[in-house]
Amino acid sequence: MSEMQLDPVIVGGVIARYRTKRGLTQEVLSGLADIGRTHLSAIERGERKPTLETLYRISLALEVKMSTLVVAIEKELDKDC
Repeated sequence: MSEMQLDPVIVGGVIARYRTKRGLTQEVLSGLADIGRTHLSAIERGERKPTLETLYRISLALEVKMSTLVVAIEKELDKDC
């Protein structure tokens, strides 16, 4: 059985997709979410995984429920299976 792990590239890709759909730059979203732009950039590239707090801040800044982001992430993860 392989180690179960959340794919940070998928998480970052979903966040980036929602950000671009809203027409926001990384600079604007990071400011709205009160996180560093370089941190957001690293999350979107899959180099870092957001904490629940950070995911919550991002969801508020994107004006979507955090559960909406989680469902989108789960759908992408299911595609990889």
